[in-house]
Amino acid sequence: MEQDREQFCCERLKVARTFNGFSQRDVAERIGVVHQFIQGLEAGRKEPSSTLLNALSDALGFEPSFFFGSPLDEFKDSECNFRRRTTTAISVRARVLAYGTLLAQFFHYGRDKSIIPPHHKVPLAERNNIEKAAEQCRTVWALGLDVPIRNLTRVIERAGVPVTRFDGIAQKVDAFSRAGKPAFIVLNNKSPSRCRFDLAHECGHLVLHQDIPTGCSETEAEANHFAGALLLPKAAFSREFPRAPFGIWEALFEMKKRWGVSVAAIIRRAFELGLIGADRYQRLYKELSARGWVKSEPREFEEEQPEIVPLILEEFERSYGMKRSDVAQALGWKSQTFKKVTGLNVQEQELDMPAKVKVISLSAVRSLRR
Repeated sequence: MEQDREQFCCERLKVARTFNGFSQRDVAERIGVVHQFIQGLEAGRKEPSSTLLNALSDALGFEPSFFFGSPLDEFKDSECNFRRRTTTAISVRARVLAYGTLLAQFFHYGRDKSIIPPHHKVPLAERNNIEKAAEQCRTVWALGLDVPIRNLTRVIERAGVPVTRFDGIAQKVDAFSRAGKPAFIVLNNKSPSRCRFDLAHECGHLVLHQDIPTGCSETEAEANHFAGALLLPKAAFSREFPRAPFGIWEALFEMKKRWGVSVAAIIRRAFELGLIGADRYQRLYKELSARGWVKSEPREFEEEQPEIVPLILEEFERSYGMKRSDVAQALGWKSQTFKKVTGLNVQEQELDMPAKVKVISLSAVRSLRR
C-alpha cells in the first residue's frame, strides 16, 4: 500500500540521516540525487517519489513507513548532560542524540503498549547537601544506607532509567544522560569499575541538575561527589578505609572488590571525607600513576550488563505475541538499525541475551507495572 505523501515527516528523515552519521551530501550520493534535493526534503519543501523513498529506506536502514507520521520525541543538546561537552565534537553529539531519539521511540512504543511505566523513580534533590541526596536515593531504592550496591545498572534500570551503550560511537563519548520522559544514561566502553562510577555520576545529574545546564566544572564536581556518596556511603566507608600505611594497596584493592569502585575513586573519596590529608592524597595518587593504574587498574570485576531492553522484548512476546521482527516492523526499523539501537539481533537467538539476563525473572519488568 502506497504511503500518503502528505504525511511525509521531514524531521524523521533528519533523525535517520544523523543516526547514520551521514551528511546531506552523503545521502544524496547514495541515492543518486543532488544534495539540494535532500536539503529540500529536510526543510519540508519537497517530497520523495516512491522510487526515491525506497532508495532512502535502503540507504538509511529504515522501512518506508518510518518516514511517515508525527515527529519523534527528539533529544535536544540543551536537555542532555555530556560528560565532556566542550571537547565532544558537535557531529558526534548530534549522532548520539539521534541514537537516543530512536531508543526513546522504542520506549514510547513500550509505554503505549503498557509494558513499561510512564515515569521513572529517580528522586530530585537539592545541590546544597549531596551526601543527603545520595542517602535519599538509597532509601527510595531500598538499598540500605551502609552496604555495597551489588548491581548499580540493575538498580537504575528498575528505577525506570534505561542504561545502554551505542555501538560504534560510545568510545567517542565519555558519558551522557538525558532527563525527561524517558530518561536515559549512555556509557562508554571503559573498565567495569569506571563504568559504575560514570553511571553513578550521570545519575547525579538526573538527581541534582534538573533544568540546570551542565558540563561546567561546578556541575561535574557535584556529580562526582554524588557518585562517591552513592557508591561509598560516608559512615561505612569511614569505618572501613585503612588508616595504616603498611599494606595500603592490598587493603584498597579489597575495598575495590567489596564496593565495586576503582581504587582511584576510593582514594578521592577518602580525601573528600577528610580521612586523609592533601599530602597523603598526592602521594597515593602519584604512586597510582607511577604503577600505570590511572588508565588501567588491575583486579577488575565482572562488567554489569544493561538488562531492560531484552526484558521488554520478552514482555512484548509474552503479552502480545510480538517477535523482535514484529517490534522492528512496528517502529519502521530495518534489522541493521534494530541491532544498532538495541544491541540485539532481530532473530530471537539465545546467544543475543547477556548472560545475566538469562537468569533474571521478568518480574523485574512486571513489578514496575503494579
